[in-house]
Amino acid sequence: METIQVPVGGWIAFGALVLGLLIVDLLAHRNHHANSKRSAIAWSAGWIFFGLGFGVFVWRMYGSQPAHEYLGAWLIEKSLSLDNLFVFLVIFRSLSIPEAEQRRVLFWGIFGALVFRALFIFAGVEALEHWHAVVYVFGAILLFTAFRVAREDPLKERDSKMVHWLARRLPVSSKVEGSHFVVRQGGRLLATPLLVALITIEFTDVAFALDSVPAALSVSQDPFIVYTSNVFAILGLRALYIALAHVITQLRYLHYGLAAVLAFAGLKMVIPSNWVHVSPLVSVGVIVVCIGTSIVASVVWKRRHPRQQPSPPAGTDAQGISARVH
Repeated sequence: METIQVPVGGWIAFGALVLGLLIVDLLAHRNHHANSKRSAIAWSAGWIFFGLGFGVFVWRMYGSQPAHEYLGAWLIEKSLSLDNLFVFLVIFRSLSIPEAEQRRVLFWGIFGALVFRALFIFAGVEALEHWHAVVYVFGAILLFTAFRVAREDPLKERDSKMVHWLARRLPVSSKVEGSHFVVRQGGRLLATPLLVALITIEFTDVAFALDSVPAALSVSQDPFIVYTSNVFAILGLRALYIALAHVITQLRYLHYGLAAVLAFAGLKMVIPSNWVHVSPLVSVGVIVVCIGTSIVASVVWKRRHPRQQPSPPAGTDAQGISARVH
């Protein structure tokens, strides 16, 4: 497998770019106006622009084939990141996290996700290079996940069990204490609901990585392409959540589109390429069609059934969790 040879200086420059973008994102969301829905939509568009812009950079530097692979992997990660938004919503509602503090948790959650994704991606690439049979394991994981995602209700409570598990094992304060993750009460250190939410998000991102990383590897097995596409898909998650938190639950058929993308990626991995070769550009088209069709179908359903609004994910408040701990 021929991969892009990126010098150490190139990785350092990319890391500096990502760090700079994270700092800009942190500073830009320090006031209430920056957390408005209109601002979040503008930031989401900006992150998409950066993601596509880096694809242009890849095209200019390395050619059309790596650029097509980058675009396909970025689209897969961006599409699957929509599923993260459901989980964020469940976690924050379960712990009664105020909107103003959700941004802080998401920032550090995304920072941790960048580290975990790097570990998963480079481990996955190494495994594929040394043991070709791993490709079938990844394919089976994707196909199983596609089946599970297609069957489950996207609004069904999926992460409250983890929240409760952590709450039973951590001394948790009875309420959110500003922007603090840890507080001292009665001479003992207590985790706040913010810390419980952050740990839960980090754990669930590890679970998501088991699906999304193999999906990206179905398009490209170049670590530079896969990691950079992951990074630019993840960086915009905070703004995307702020923009879509109130409408994501209305996308009734989105999970079918996500399941179709996962199934497509799984089939690409288990079917030998000398039998059926799917180019990265064709992969891009399939992803766009799957996600686009599910969103359009959801919008049509909502217009035809305006009075039938999905119920919010079930959950318990932070005080209820804390009461069981203490």
